[in-house]
Amino acid sequence: MTAIDTAGLKTMFDEIAVAIEADKDRLCQLDGVIGDADHGIAMALGFGAVRDVLAALDLSAIEPTALLNTAAKSFLNAVGASSGPLYATAFMRGAAAVKGKAALADADVVAMLQAMAQGIRDRGKAELGEKTMVDAWQPAAEAAATAHAAGRTLAESLDAAFAAAERGAEATKDMIAAKGRSSRLGERSLGHMDPGAASAVTVIGAMRKGLA
Repeated sequence: MTAIDTAGLKTMFDEIAVAIEADKDRLCQLDGVIGDADHGIAMALGFGAVRDVLAALDLSAIEPTALLNTAAKSFLNAVGASSGPLYATAFMRGAAAVKGKAALADADVVAMLQAMAQGIRDRGKAELGEKTMVDAWQPAAEAAATAHAAGRTLAESLDAAFAAAERGAEATKDMIAAKGRSSRLGERSLGHMDPGAASAVTVIGAMRKGLA
């Protein structure tokens, strides 16, 4: 059993910022095929802003919910593109899922992941199979919940989430985009990984590293 406090969540966001910055060019290349070629830049701006704002907080004085809500606001202020409202909603839903907790037990982290994935689904009005980040986030959240229910450790549950996200993102290559700018391409979107799903894998991988 691990307990993730506010400092642990800040470490998670630091890891995400580093991972997204390192992956920025690849994400822009993926987006260049079926979008505006700016997805990596937007994600790096968003998580860079979150990292900088969280660095100024007195972590001993706030609970995880406040940190997640601060992250949501910071991301939204930095990113006007579609990923801004999606990730802001994810963090706000995650914050609500762990309200009143000074530290997060394994079950709380899994509940946070599930709430984040549901928030992205709700905000984007997207379902599985529509070639969006939902195709990575939803399987990841479900895999984490299944692993946790089977008695796995948090590290093992996050490993399962990451593997499921990778499979989900890979599967978007065989989908025709039904949402967002890439949906205008119709069948020409086939054969290309959705950049939002690709960045979701990077985010979930960094969460695994930061929390486990």
